[in-house]
Amino acid sequence: MRYVLMICSDETAGTDPARAAATGCGGWSQEMTGRGVIRGGAGLAPASSATTVKVRGAEVLLTDGPFAETKDQIGGFSIIECSGLAEAIEIAARHPWAELGQIEIRPVEEPGPAQA
Repeated sequence: MRYVLMICSDETAGTDPARAAATGCGGWSQEMTGRGVIRGGAGLAPASSATTVKVRGAEVLLTDGPFAETKDQIGGFSIIECSGLAEAIEIAARHPWAELGQIEIRPVEEPGPAQA
C-alpha cells in the first residue's frame, strides 16, 4: 500500500524553530531509502508563499497564502510504499519530526480498473 506522510508543524509542542530547522529529516530519508519504502517526497516552501485557486462559475479566484487559516502548517511530504498501516505508523514514528511536530498518514487512493 502507498501512503503520504504529511510533515506538519504543531504549535502546541512548543518546538524551538532553530532546533526544528537544524533537525530536518536527520538520517531518516537515507534509512527509509535503504529499506526501499520511499517513493517520493519534498519539502515545501512556507505557507505564506502559497496561492490558492478556486473556480466559481467562469471566474478564477486567487488568494495569496494557504487554503486554510491555521497555525499548523505542512512543511513537506513523503510518499512511502509498505505492507499496511502498522508499518506506515512505524515508519512515521521513526521520523525526527514526529518528536517536534506531527505526521499525518493518509492512504493513497489507487485508481480502480475503470479509472486506469
